Amino acid sequence: MSAFIRACAAAALLLFANCQAQEFPVKPVRLVVPNAPGGGTDILARMFANGLQELWKQSVVVEYKPGGGMLVGTDYVAKSPADGYTIAMVATAHMINPSLHAKLPFDTVRDLSGVVLNSTTHLVLLAYPGFEAKNIAEIIALAKKDPGKMSYASAGTGSSMHLAGELLKATAGVDIQHIPYKGGGPAFLDVIAGRIAFMFNPLYSSETYMKSGKLRAVAVASPARVSTVPDLPAIAETLPGFDVRSVNGMVVPAATPRNIIRKINADVVTLLRQPQFRARMAEIGLDPVGSTPEEFDSYIRTEIAKWAPIVKASGAKPD
Repeated sequence: MSAFIRACAAAALLLFANCQAQEFPVKPVRLVVPNAPGGGTDILARMFANGLQELWKQSVVVEYKPGGGMLVGTDYVAKSPADGYTIAMVATAHMINPSLHAKLPFDTVRDLSGVVLNSTTHLVLLAYPGFEAKNIAEIIALAKKDPGKMSYASAGTGSSMHLAGELLKATAGVDIQHIPYKGGGPAFLDVIAGRIAFMFNPLYSSETYMKSGKLRAVAVASPARVSTVPDLPAIAETLPGFDVRSVNGMVVPAATPRNIIRKINADVVTLLRQPQFRARMAEIGLDPVGSTPEEFDSYIRTEIAKWAPIVKASGAKPD
C-alpha cells in the first residue's frame, strides 16, 4: 500500500509541475543584462523581452546590472529565487570568467542552469592592408621566423577577441605579443595604421573596414566558412579544430524546475524561428541557434574546459 501511496504522490507532484509550466508566467519576468545598455547583448535582450511579452501576455522587464565582466548581474541571478522569473543574458565571458578570476561569487556550473544558446557571432582576423602575410599559414611562418616581434590588438584583456589570439598562439605554437586597448576604437586605429599586425573582431562590425579596404580580412575564426563571406577561409582549414565564436544565451538559478526551464526554452526557440525575428538578428550580425537546455549546459562545460589552459598560459588577469 505504501508503494501505491508513493506512486500517487509522485504522480501528483509531476502533475503539479506540469501545471506550473503550463501556467508560467503568472507575473512579470525580469531579463537581467549583466552589461551596460547599448551593446549587442542589450539589443538582443530587448528583442526577446518584446517577443516573449507577446507570447506570455505578461511584462518582461529588461534590467541592467553591469560590472565585473558580467559577474555582478550573473551573480544576482544565481542568488535569485529559482522560479524562472529572473533570467540572465550571458555571453562568451560567462565561459571564460571561471578561468580568468581566482574566485567567483558563484559556481558557473553548479549554481546556474542553461536555458538556451540563442545565437552566435562570427569573428574575423583582420590585418592592415600592407601586412606581408596573406593567410594563416604565412602568419604562422612569419611568427616562427621572428618570435615575439609580431603583435595583435584586442579591445580588452579576457575578451573573446583577446583569447582568440591566445588560442591561435597555443594551437600554432608561436609567440605573438598581445596589445590590449581600452575599447575597439583605439585598437582599430593602430591596426589600420600598421602599428599592430592584426586583430580579431566580430564579422558584422568589421564589414565597413573590409569593404573600404582599410583592413584586410584574412580568415574567420568559426569552425567552417561563413555563408556571407564564402571566399574567406576558416582558420580551422589550417589549424583543425580551431573555433572561437561570440555567443549569447540565457541561464537561470540551478534549482529552477526543469518544466519551467523547458517552457522558457520552447518559447525562445519559437521566436528564433520567426522570419521577422531572424531578419532583425541578421541586421545586428547574429546567427540564431536555439539549443536545448541540456545542449547549452554541455556547451558551457566544454567551453570552460577549453579556455582554462589558454587563460592560464596567457597570464590574463581581469581589467
